[in-house]
Order: sequence, then structure tokens, then C-alpha cells
Amino acid sequence: MSKVAIVTGAGRGIGQTVSRRLANEGWSVAAADLDAKAAALTSKQMADEGGVGHAIEVDIANAQSCDGMVAAAIAQFGRVDALVNCAGISKPGDSLTYSKEDWERMIAVQLNGAFFAAQAVARQLVQQGTGGALVFISSTNAEAAFPRRAAYCAAKAGVAMLTKVLAVEWAAHRIRVNAVGPAYVETEMTVRNIAAGNVSREAIERRIPLGRLAQPGDVADAVSFLLSDRASFITGHSLYVDGGWLAYGYL
Repeated sequence: MSKVAIVTGAGRGIGQTVSRRLANEGWSVAAADLDAKAAALTSKQMADEGGVGHAIEVDIANAQSCDGMVAAAIAQFGRVDALVNCAGISKPGDSLTYSKEDWERMIAVQLNGAFFAAQAVARQLVQQGTGGALVFISSTNAEAAFPRRAAYCAAKAGVAMLTKVLAVEWAAHRIRVNAVGPAYVETEMTVRNIAAGNVSREAIERRIPLGRLAQPGDVADAVSFLLSDRASFITGHSLYVDGGWLAYGYL
């Protein structure tokens, strides 16, 4: 019987790539997204590639919706073994004028949602008594401060600490909790930010020692490793897939 992973934010970008990678590796994947049509497309892609997928609509900022996501996965597959939380949003803005509504939405999705999704899956893992693995998609912004990104950076720093706390707290249940923190990844969201002038592709590539943006597949590689038995003694860790971004401090 194949293991079952829930992937949030599965409709596009990193989440879509992670879903397809896991399906190709033999996982049954519950592709969860706020955009039900996008989740269904990812599920179809997995099936077309010979994998097993099932689309679920979820708003991870809503705890009850996360509970429903897990219930839907159980109804379809009978068990859950892993969560990969890829859901996220981006809305840069000047901290002097950043609205209360934008701040609250960013924290609701990036931080609250990470906790609600993890909590819902962990409760199921404890009930099953099987142990499991959770992976949050974090960011180099958990460590590196960017202007106009106060809400995003604060949320991702919260996810990095959440990773450590949950890893310690849930170790007794054999639940491992880790994070993968990419630098800029060439996704639709990044391309939109480049087009809007929020960031410069040339400047990013100059700043990254390996000289390129990360690809979604680079992140999927790290996620696959952290979910696997090869990482059975790794928990509470943030793995930065950043091309050397955080290491580089020379001007």
C-alpha cells in the first residue's frame, strides 16, 4: 500500500511540482488548494503520468477547512502519512502604508495556515499511531530581511520557529517536522513580482552564488528527501535551497 501525502498549494508552482514528484515516486497524493480547478488539474496531471492523485479544496487559513481537508483525504485513501505545506501568497508593500487587512491576510495564510494544516494532519497521525513527516515550505526570508516584506518575513520566521517547536513536541509520536527554505524560485508568483518591478531578475541572479533562480524541482528534491526514510533522524531542521544566498555576505 502506497503512502499518502497531503500537499497544500498544490494547484501551481512549488506545490504542483512537489505533488507530481511524490506521485511519480509512488505516493498517493491529496492535492489541496484554495483554487479547486487548479487542484483538479494537478490531480489530472498526476494521473496522466501514472500516479495517484485526488483534488481537495481547502482554505488553510481556516482551521475547520484544514480538518475537512484531512477528512477528505482519509475518505479517499484511508490514511495519511505526510503533509507538505506549500500554500502561500506574496504582497510586498511599504511598511508605513501597509494595510491592516494585508498584514492580517499574510499572517493568516503563511503562519496561521501552516499551523492549522500541521495540527489537523498531526492529529490524524497520532490517531493512526503510525508516525509521519511534515514539511513546511519556508523561505530564506526566515533568516534574511528584505525591505517591503515585513509581513512575509515575519511570517516565515514564525514558520522556522514553529518547525522547531512542533518537532520537539511531536517527536514522542514519531512525527518528524522540517522546513525547506528556498531563495527566489522561478514560479508564476516570482515572475509576476519581477514583471511588477518588485524585484529584478538580473539583481537576483547576481546575488545568488550559483547564478540562477531556483527551479521548483530543486525544492521538490529537498522535500522528497525529508519525507523519505533517508531523513529518518532529521527533525526540527530548516534546509535552505538557496544557491548559497544566505552564506554569501561579501559585497
